[in-house]
Amino acid sequence: MNIRCIALDLDQTTLDSRGRLSPGNRRAMEDAIARGIHIVIASGRALASLPEDVVSVPGIEYAITSNGAAIYHLPTGTCLRRLTLPPRSARDILRLTAGEPVAYEAFVQGEAYAGEDYVRDPMRYGATAQGAVYVRRTRHPVPDILEFIHHHIGELDSLDVVVQDGETKARLMELLGHEVSDLYMTSSVPRLIELSHPQGGKDGGVRFLAGVLGTPMSEVAAFGDGDNDADMLRAVGFGVAVAGATPACLAAADLVTASNDEDGVAQGIHHILKGQEPYHDI
Repeated sequence: MNIRCIALDLDQTTLDSRGRLSPGNRRAMEDAIARGIHIVIASGRALASLPEDVVSVPGIEYAITSNGAAIYHLPTGTCLRRLTLPPRSARDILRLTAGEPVAYEAFVQGEAYAGEDYVRDPMRYGATAQGAVYVRRTRHPVPDILEFIHHHIGELDSLDVVVQDGETKARLMELLGHEVSDLYMTSSVPRLIELSHPQGGKDGGVRFLAGVLGTPMSEVAAFGDGDNDADMLRAVGFGVAVAGATPACLAAADLVTASNDEDGVAQGIHHILKGQEPYHDI
């Protein structure tokens, strides 16, 4: 195994259940970087929502954000690629979900926005107590989210439809998939439908960044836990799912490691490093 780049999903993969980066995962990431391996963030989060725990790790230079819609060089803040949601697709999404018991999150220029009522009480839409804290900390509240989306209709990195139950989610995903042609649709957590440019997706983001780095996809590894990670794990040379990942993510993986609360990323990185020379146990 000759891995030169490792792409890491954050929530429920690299971060523990408290949303923090454990010392064990951080040490493994630093060890990989010291050996010349690029550690890349690959997240559904917007740029401004990336945790300081991770972006502060010395040597992390690149972030794939909004599920591949926007890719950044972190030291300079330069956006290397941005794929905005086609305006017609955005209008169709709003039309097809009008009147449904949903909320919306809009991602524009690396920032996340949501309606004031949703930011005030995310738990109405199924957020956990910790998830509610995250929403309030990372979403800019706006008085009228629909008006905001229409005003920024040509600037959307991505759009989230927040649902309250699985039945609504399944029905709306089927509807949107059938009625909206120019669209990439995925889901990282049960209460979100995540929508972006048709060429979005973490797999496309990793392919683009591998080209920037001059690294063949066969020399890229990726870690994930959600449906939005499955294509990425299939696309790379070595895909790793953490324990408790979704069935689609587990099926795409070459290796299943321990859970995000058991330093699964560190264990997976150690497995990769043991296949490369030189290696010394940490």
